[in-house]
Amino acid sequence: MFRTHGFSIATCATVTAATTGLLVSPVLGGVSSADTTGDQSPQQLAAQAQGALRKATSVRVRYEDRSATAMNSLTLPTAMNLALDRRGDCMGDLTLGTRGGTVQIIKRGTDVWLKPDTRFWAAELPGDRGAAAAETFRNHYIHGSTSDALFSGIVNVCDLKDFQSAATATLPASLKEGLATTVGGMRVVPLSFEMNGLTSTLYVTTGTPHRLFRAAQKGPGTNLTLTFTDYNVAVSPRIPPASASLDVSKLQDLLRPA
Repeated sequence: MFRTHGFSIATCATVTAATTGLLVSPVLGGVSSADTTGDQSPQQLAAQAQGALRKATSVRVRYEDRSATAMNSLTLPTAMNLALDRRGDCMGDLTLGTRGGTVQIIKRGTDVWLKPDTRFWAAELPGDRGAAAAETFRNHYIHGSTSDALFSGIVNVCDLKDFQSAATATLPASLKEGLATTVGGMRVVPLSFEMNGLTSTLYVTTGTPHRLFRAAQKGPGTNLTLTFTDYNVAVSPRIPPASASLDVSKLQDLLRPA
């Protein structure tokens, strides 16, 4: 059996979904301090922020993993910038490690377009086959369907409902509110807790409606960040013209054992 970039994309979807489930969860109980949003408790702020995420029709998700494990991997995602909605449409890009390359992603309905860069091909298919793939798909997208095995992971990573379902998980009753601050140009209140040697922080917007702007987790071997923006901004993927797309069967031919 040959190795395919589809397995890399599927791995990315799994890791991203798992991280979201860990960082974006309703918190029960806790300790309040430095209240900066009127009479709102940390628990109320967290509940409102996660409720806003669950109700969103679309959102832009920026994912970053700066851990040594991800940075040194060719298949784990270190960065993702993806606008996605509840219909499963999305557009953006995903980067694998520091040497795994970047893949542009477009999905509308059951159609998927992927555009890997040269570094991706060199990492995924070392040697002549990688060079051949890079040349074949230069300035072109790979076009296929969500039913194609190579694109199996795209279905999950592009579906906002998967992120929203993760916002129903529960965490220990330990939550502390910090002083309001500015993060990424957004005025937010940090809500943090510690578990298993890791510190997780939810950054909730001070203005109403209270929304989750960022979730971060740091500790030994862990350095993750998820940023949520463009709530309810319509996702309108721009479909590549036929002249800029090649059918996935072209890639399958290149991957087939000699």
